[in-house]
Amino acid sequence: MPKTQTRFVCSECGYASPKWMGRCPDCGKFNTLAEEPVSPAPVPKKGASKPASPRAVPLSQVKFEKFERVSSGNPELDVVLGGGIVRGSLILVGGDPGVGKSTLLTEVASHLAKEHKVLYLSAEESCSQVRLRCERLGLDGDLLLLNETCFEDAEEAFYEAEYVVIDSIQAIYTETLSSAAGSVGQVRECAAKIMRIAKSRGITFFIVGHVTKEGTLAGPKVLEHIMDAVLYFEGERTENFKILRAVKNRFGSVQEVGVFEMTESGIYGVSDYASLFLSDSRGIAAGAVVTPSETGNRCMMVELQTLMAKTAYGLPRRMSLGVDANRLIVLIAVLEKRCAVPLGTQDVYLNAMGGIRLNEPSADLAVCAALVSAERELAVDRYTAVFGEVGLTGEVRGVSFAEKRVNECVKMGFRRVVLPAKNMKACEKFKGKIELVPVNYVSQMIKSLFPSGK
Repeated sequence: MPKTQTRFVCSECGYASPKWMGRCPDCGKFNTLAEEPVSPAPVPKKGASKPASPRAVPLSQVKFEKFERVSSGNPELDVVLGGGIVRGSLILVGGDPGVGKSTLLTEVASHLAKEHKVLYLSAEESCSQVRLRCERLGLDGDLLLLNETCFEDAEEAFYEAEYVVIDSIQAIYTETLSSAAGSVGQVRECAAKIMRIAKSRGITFFIVGHVTKEGTLAGPKVLEHIMDAVLYFEGERTENFKILRAVKNRFGSVQEVGVFEMTESGIYGVSDYASLFLSDSRGIAAGAVVTPSETGNRCMMVELQTLMAKTAYGLPRRMSLGVDANRLIVLIAVLEKRCAVPLGTQDVYLNAMGGIRLNEPSADLAVCAALVSAERELAVDRYTAVFGEVGLTGEVRGVSFAEKRVNECVKMGFRRVVLPAKNMKACEKFKGKIELVPVNYVSQMIKSLFPSGK
């Protein structure tokens, strides 16, 4: 009997090696190489006729296919998908545990089940648990429920439905591989089989994907490449408001985001999101600054709050929620070196209101303003907004969509906005509606907001 050949595949990046290594040489992660059997390629039979190779077709002769979109029942989700669900597409939804992935897809499946055949494949929950969730959410759509982890056993049920929800891709396995469910090979093979069924039969698949502790989708990158749309749920589990962001969409723009509110009766889209991330105490307490954040095609006013306390140890703590912790450390160093703001003996805590995550550098200047406000114990006016990117030399760089940010400040009733001087030309038309304070350096921002000093 021939010996079974195996290889070691990285669960993070898909790198394959003939032997085990403690550290993946491709992505640099430790203890991510898992053993998988290598299936030999099938040997063609002698005398078997080779199928005809497909011929290339000129672009002018390709028939234009009009994609039909179906509403998901949630306007915010339709916006993220580019106008609705495209028939025969693969949609991957990822996010932290408990963020609301299963709740959202259960509501979508129930809405579609009123006019279409919808199958909900629950590989992690029993059918009774899914029904209990539907009753709790008050859903009346008659879903087809299936509790199965083997792909081959569930394949026939796929052909009977028009829409399929798989919860989750890491929990199902195929019998063609002997590795455990959730491994790189299993996820890749199951995703490939789902893709072939979706494209050949026009069945739409919603797939739930697990994420790693770094916040990226678990499994090989080929999982994201196969999908037509990849959506990420963002937000803290303890916060009611969530952000659904599209990082890939073959049938729409990736600049769209959706705002959702988690309640006891389900998850709902929020259309009036302008003041969701602002508190009533801004302008009263020190350390609170508002910044216009460009999230996709939407501009949101987000409040940053900072708290400082004298450190009890030799090494001060720097903690942040919603803002990259490394970015916070860099901005603290810029304030200490370029602006002589003493923060070396202070514990610094930074929080973005509402659980939103600010990944763009335009929030740098607002973070600096919040830090100085907390250090000097001077509150920033509640009708003042700040935005701009900060460099290591202390200069304030221009940012994109400056005109849109200032326009949002005007609509929200703000009276003054501190912005980069490089964006001043694009925002001159707002001079009669709001006070514009252009700055070239962080020190100029500090003088404009805190003219009296300490």
